[in-house]
Amino acid sequence: MSEQLAFLAHRQDDMVAVAVRDVAVGHAEYASLDSGIRRSIEVLEPIKLGHKVALVQIAEGDKVVEYGQNVAVATADIAVGALVHVHNVRSARWQLA
Repeated sequence: MSEQLAFLAHRQDDMVAVAVRDVAVGHAEYASLDSGIRRSIEVLEPIKLGHKVALVQIAEGDKVVEYGQNVAVATADIAVGALVHVHNVRSARWQLA
């Protein structure tokens, strides 16, 4: 039997995925909605329902892609499996570049 999904990415090239339940530290599964492809990730810290996890290493200053769009800019380095939230990103909504 397959493990229950913990996260969903909107597109397979997104850098983050959204928790579909509270997720504990350790092994978790995620899938992308556009392809259905499932992958594994090691979660580094507890992530609550509706919050995001980094699927790739994100360096400070990098654009953060979700929905295939630039949605934020990293304000700190973010490791794969780490929580992506206001403590390490700022919205790109009102940014000009």
